[in-house]
Amino acid sequence: MDPTDEGIRGERHGTAPVPLSVLDLVTVGAGRTATDALRTSVEIARLTEARGYHRYWVAEHHSMPGVASSSPAVILAHLAAHTERIRLGSGGVMLPNHAPLVIAEQFGTLEAMAPGRVDLGLGRAPGTDGATAAALRRTDRLNEGADDFPQQLAELTRFLDDDFPDGHPYGRIHAVPGPVQATSPGGVQSPHRPPLWLLGSSGFSARLAGVLGLPFAFAHHFSAQNTIPALDLYRESFKPSALLDAPYALIGVSALATEDENEARRQVLAAALNMVRLRTGRPGLVPTPEEAEAYAFSEMERDFVESWNANVIHGTPDQVRTGLDDLAKRTGADELMITGNAHSGELRLRSYELIADAYGLPKA
Repeated sequence: MDPTDEGIRGERHGTAPVPLSVLDLVTVGAGRTATDALRTSVEIARLTEARGYHRYWVAEHHSMPGVASSSPAVILAHLAAHTERIRLGSGGVMLPNHAPLVIAEQFGTLEAMAPGRVDLGLGRAPGTDGATAAALRRTDRLNEGADDFPQQLAELTRFLDDDFPDGHPYGRIHAVPGPVQATSPGGVQSPHRPPLWLLGSSGFSARLAGVLGLPFAFAHHFSAQNTIPALDLYRESFKPSALLDAPYALIGVSALATEDENEARRQVLAAALNMVRLRTGRPGLVPTPEEAEAYAFSEMERDFVESWNANVIHGTPDQVRTGLDDLAKRTGADELMITGNAHSGELRLRSYELIADAYGLPKA
């Protein structure tokens, strides 16, 4: 299988050091609704498709008022109806939260909607707090789900390929839409199958992705200290597969470009305050920059904000371009997946346009 044909290896445009992509958390700012956030996602998807970004992923989160991406498959179906070429995928689906058959059915349906441009990125974390994870999984044995991740992954792969061995309890169960349709009388089936990606913020998924010969996505945007060790581990562990003949790793990176450097700082501070509240059990909508500027940060909170924002590339388009260039060089990442977190949806949209302009990406 040619990985280029499957859309894994993206095409670099303009002066960008590597292909550029988008990670969307569908953030909801104070005074805005989830409807507003989802409309912004459509606008960003259409803009970035027109400007040559390679893929657009949506992340699964739960019980967070400021993040309206609890149902990636539903959002991706909506985006598929409003785009034509950009790859769409999950960054990611948290597999232990779901039955593998359900995910195979959902992404088989998405593949039927948008043939040849769907990615299935998988993580093993819950994407939420422990109590919410227990409600999702109907169990309080949360470690069990993470420990079983390789087995769940193998089961999902079998459903996607419809190739359980003879005698397996699931041998007569089929994920539809899927390959079984091609073997039915008169059946014709799409040659495409969503390629699997493994997501991670530590070494576990890096090693597993390498051993299985899968592409790997690392969450640099919230685990920057582990980025280079995880990428090294992935490359050292990599074994060629039918999907990939060499390692391919993208990293998620927080980046926000504005015409005014001070405005970028204000928006980044608001996003950091949102993280402070999330990490201290007070999740809410993304605050306005004015609220963040008026907030009385404790010394511990201020230290967290400084540490968090040290890994957010922000400022003018030239400053962001320089930061992204340096990050690509330092990590050797094959692709940069940009997530622009801000209170304003309009500003997020404009940021992706400014970054495209800074690199001379094609215009619509």
